[in-house]
Amino acid sequence: MKHSSMQSRTWAGPLAATVLTAASLGHAHVMGKGQASKLPTLGWNSWNAYHCDINAEQFLEAAQAIVDRGLRDAGYGYVNIDDCWAVKSGRVDGHIAVDKTKFPDGIDGLAKKIHEMKLKIGIYSTAGTLTCAGYPASLEHEDVDAADWASWGIDYLKYDNCNIPSNWQDQYVACDSASTHVGNNGTCNSKDEPRLAPSGYDWRKSKSYERFSRMSAALAKQKREIVYNMCIWGTADVFSWGKDLAASWRMSGDITNTWDSIKSIINQNSFKMHTTNFYGHNDADMLEVGNGISPAETRTHFALWAAMKSPLLIGSNVKNMTQDDVDILKNRHLLAFNQDDKYGEPAQPYKWGVNPQWTYDPANPAEFWAGPSRNGHLVLMMNCVLKYAA
Repeated sequence: MKHSSMQSRTWAGPLAATVLTAASLGHAHVMGKGQASKLPTLGWNSWNAYHCDINAEQFLEAAQAIVDRGLRDAGYGYVNIDDCWAVKSGRVDGHIAVDKTKFPDGIDGLAKKIHEMKLKIGIYSTAGTLTCAGYPASLEHEDVDAADWASWGIDYLKYDNCNIPSNWQDQYVACDSASTHVGNNGTCNSKDEPRLAPSGYDWRKSKSYERFSRMSAALAKQKREIVYNMCIWGTADVFSWGKDLAASWRMSGDITNTWDSIKSIINQNSFKMHTTNFYGHNDADMLEVGNGISPAETRTHFALWAAMKSPLLIGSNVKNMTQDDVDILKNRHLLAFNQDDKYGEPAQPYKWGVNPQWTYDPANPAEFWAGPSRNGHLVLMMNCVLKYAA
């Protein structure tokens, strides 16, 4: 942990967020067409556990573990393939070709087996010329790819933001920590960022909006619902238009399995809670539960992700996860809040704690949060102050 010269006290480290309400979680809600986008997505994603080293057996093993460990019954319904599922050399007859070495029965064969387990399946692509790992991507091929995924039985799309060609680059940048220099108060200065968008700029006129709207339109043409997640890293002021196009949008850069990363994402998201509601969610990235962070950090991480109404996508090996970590993922009070179908708003900060109100501080985000639910108010308290070394 970092040492802070600003503090003269010794602290025990991050405390778990404390839930001060009682709630209950029923069975996962079975939604018809159009309804799977209403609430945050719950499931599993392959990237943090396996990166590019993937094959069909890993997804079947993850799906079976989700069932065996009671996570499906708790609401975790998606098994999502991330990058590297395709043949890397290029399209075949205009289509992205599935790597049959990794997926001998194809993605459609895997999807059939996942569906037989009463789970759903997701796929990955990018709004660029290549995926982040260098595989064929979907920009200017949206209709073909969306139709292929629908025919395979795909239920969810994670759509990334790498390898954008020059003719698709935005004219401006928005004030966000992913692409600009953010000052101490979370604002940007045009002297530091010459390409900073002018005040009042309509980001619906941007190339980013057009890139991601093309896929949204392609998915809408299909006969099955495919939940759309834009992995846009909080760029292009996606908070002002994300709900036009998708069920969720990444609000930051990639998470890592460190407490500093988790705190930084909480800090960034705390200023964007007004943009989350039914059918539109700030995606704080995959969960690091089971990936080596401490028990207190794990509890705090999961509690805030659930309270912020982020999608909850497990990013570790479910089969090998400790029972304590599984129990955290199954916390019925927090899941009930995250999946509340009466109140779409997330919890919001009401007091910053160690800092003055509305302070932008990646090391010390807001510590006191609350939000309404059908079971009463959820109240959370978090201690982010680190140990002081004299």
